Amino acid sequence: MSERPARTPRPHARRGAALAVLAVSLPLLAACDGAAGGPGAVGPGDAGTTAVAGESTPDARIATNVRSGRPVPVDRLVEVTASDAVLRSVRLTPVGGPTEEAGRVRGTIAEDGSAWQAEDRLEPGTAYVLQARAEDADGDRVRQATRFRTVDLTLDQQTYPSLAPLDGETVGVGMPVVVTFDVPVTDRASIEEHLSVDARPEQPGTWHWLSSTEVHYRPKTYWKPGTEVSVDVDVNSVPAGDGVYGQLSRRIDFTVGDAHVYRVDARSHQMKVFSNGKLLRTLPVTTGKPGFTTRSGTKVIIEKFDVKRMNSETVGIAAGSAEAYDIHDVQWAMRLTYSGEFIHAAPWSVGSQGYANVSHGCTGLSTADAGWLYAMSRRGDVVEYVGTDRQMTLDNGFGDWNASWADYRKGSALG
Repeated sequence: MSERPARTPRPHARRGAALAVLAVSLPLLAACDGAAGGPGAVGPGDAGTTAVAGESTPDARIATNVRSGRPVPVDRLVEVTASDAVLRSVRLTPVGGPTEEAGRVRGTIAEDGSAWQAEDRLEPGTAYVLQARAEDADGDRVRQATRFRTVDLTLDQQTYPSLAPLDGETVGVGMPVVVTFDVPVTDRASIEEHLSVDARPEQPGTWHWLSSTEVHYRPKTYWKPGTEVSVDVDVNSVPAGDGVYGQLSRRIDFTVGDAHVYRVDARSHQMKVFSNGKLLRTLPVTTGKPGFTTRSGTKVIIEKFDVKRMNSETVGIAAGSAEAYDIHDVQWAMRLTYSGEFIHAAPWSVGSQGYANVSHGCTGLSTADAGWLYAMSRRGDVVEYVGTDRQMTLDNGFGDWNASWADYRKGSALG
């Protein structure tokens, strides 16, 4: 039995973005803090110069890489530098936020106090105020306030990343990290530079682009059982090429469970079920008959269904034809390919299981055996097939293990 998966819809809510910016450098207060409306206070639209108490043309200066009247790219990391002075504090916050800390852009002051650099990029469609304070050698204070506003990006100028696994999920040892973008990425290297995977214990791994909208990560060999994995997709406002920017940064953590590896031989019609290297059971199965040959290679469980409707029309078999089927209550179904290969209960073929291949490409078991296997399985468990002349591909499901390590690494945009 087989069925094509439904497409995942694009998210409805999208963040505004982009940047054409008006930056206004506001005058600095000298020596001590000024109160709103008091001497030296400034309002929006005012412009002035940095000042140091007691000097009309001081040498101490604060400068930023945000300039009045010049558009600021959304991937700009704001910088502040001090000359003849030491930076004491810098705050970069959106104007009119619900709290002072909401949306604050964090940054770090250099050890010698000469510079500050933002750790995060700017949000599009947002007004910001940059406030910096420094001291010169005499202890006089220098202040500067800079205001600017970014310009909104259209929906087609932002790409949203969807992630698998889910945050907090426990997965099998074959589970790749999957990042899917809803707007194509043409500058793959720029985006990949901001994708990171931290595995504990550490294991070598690499990213591999399947297309301009999908990139996967896998380790060199199957994950070690018990591995804790953190994935950081830090693409907010990162250039994705052709005027498109990352819409949102995301982070997930997941755990790798026991090593479940199921080995199916289509010639002997048997499935050997291993857990952490130990053979638990050998199950009789049936796989695809001529014309519907099951693919050989390494597959990974993509999703599970207690009960699944399977209709031949979803895989191109016309209703009313000799091979047509429409079964509403297929039990213990686990998807292995996007094209429609499942492991599932097939009580109608029990007489052939262990003896002949009679399915439309799926792997059929008795209801009892399928239920037992379903109960122990999770997304990311591995199913290795041999015995047919039809090969599995990288992009038909989580087919990442069907390439050598050397070939898989070539799919990285960073070499």
